[in-house]
Amino acid sequence: MAKRDYYEVLGVAKNAGDDELKKAYRKLAMKYHPDRNPDSKDAEDKFKEVKEAYEMLSDPAKREAYDRFGHAGVDPNAGFAGGAGARGGGGFADVFGDIFGDIFGGQRGGGGRSNVYRGADLRYAMEVTLEQAAAGHATEIRVPSWESCGTCGGSGAKPGTKPKTCQTCGGQGAVRVQQGFFSIQQTCPTCHGSGKVIPDPCTDCDGVGRVKKTKTLEVKIPAGIDDGMRIRSAGNGEPGLNGGPPGDLYVEIRVKEHPVFQRDGDDLHCEVPIGITTATLGGTVQIPTLSGRAEIELPEGTQSGKQFRLRGKGIKGVRSSYPGDLYAHVVIETPVRLTDRQKQLLRELDASLKDPKHSPQTKGWMDRVKDFFQ
Repeated sequence: MAKRDYYEVLGVAKNAGDDELKKAYRKLAMKYHPDRNPDSKDAEDKFKEVKEAYEMLSDPAKREAYDRFGHAGVDPNAGFAGGAGARGGGGFADVFGDIFGDIFGGQRGGGGRSNVYRGADLRYAMEVTLEQAAAGHATEIRVPSWESCGTCGGSGAKPGTKPKTCQTCGGQGAVRVQQGFFSIQQTCPTCHGSGKVIPDPCTDCDGVGRVKKTKTLEVKIPAGIDDGMRIRSAGNGEPGLNGGPPGDLYVEIRVKEHPVFQRDGDDLHCEVPIGITTATLGGTVQIPTLSGRAEIELPEGTQSGKQFRLRGKGIKGVRSSYPGDLYAHVVIETPVRLTDRQKQLLRELDASLKDPKHSPQTKGWMDRVKDFFQ
């Protein structure tokens, strides 16, 4: 397959300056980097294409040869003078290193790059009751923590000794690896980015300079929090590497199942079982709420599934200006374990209720069934 025009690959004009080329390359390299697209062969191919385009156009000699002869002008096998031209300063390798810094959080320090990394975030799952979620709750949790080793003072070296400058990277924490046209900067394999090596590590911390502890944190759960929401505790995650900032702790809320209520946003729902007599004759029924008892008036002939709404008896969510409602769903309970006398009375009652005016829903349903089968 023929190669695409390098300017087209980067999306710039042929008279684009160095800053415009660099900006275009950084944007595309970040977009198609394999670490951000681990399972995409298409992204990997585009990343290679973008790298090649910038490597050629960022070098003045190669760019001149490309502008004159096209791809043949920069092909080392084509025999053109520009094909193996010397690279100018501040070219592809420097920007490639910058891209790695943007992705992996590296920061420049001293004469090279020190691999400074932010600590990982931690997740803590906390179970609370519906009542605690509605009203708010304060509690304490214990989470893993790291403290400076008291034996070595945090240096990682055995008392009486000290770390030495890494001979592989000269204390820079990174080394360059030449791969054909490309010069790639990567973490030093000897010191792992710290720039130091410890010949005699501390026996208490194994040369890490820190020891693992646990600490107690107070967590304040705001009123109205819902299942799945998270509370962020800044700086209480894992510590950073090589002086990097610590991560954060995220407390994930899990609301326990309630024996009476089901939550739907700021609203609450509950079932209210009533007897057939109360449903028929009507009456007053007490129902629970999170703030105490309440009463609803059932009209005569209340049907199963009838819903009653109690305004403001739900939950005021963390982002709401007023509380939700409570919905009481009537469930008519069928009597069980009847005596012979009770069964006889029900049969007599049923016989007296054969008039369709007593069962309008049944009559309407039977009429629809007849129409369906005609």
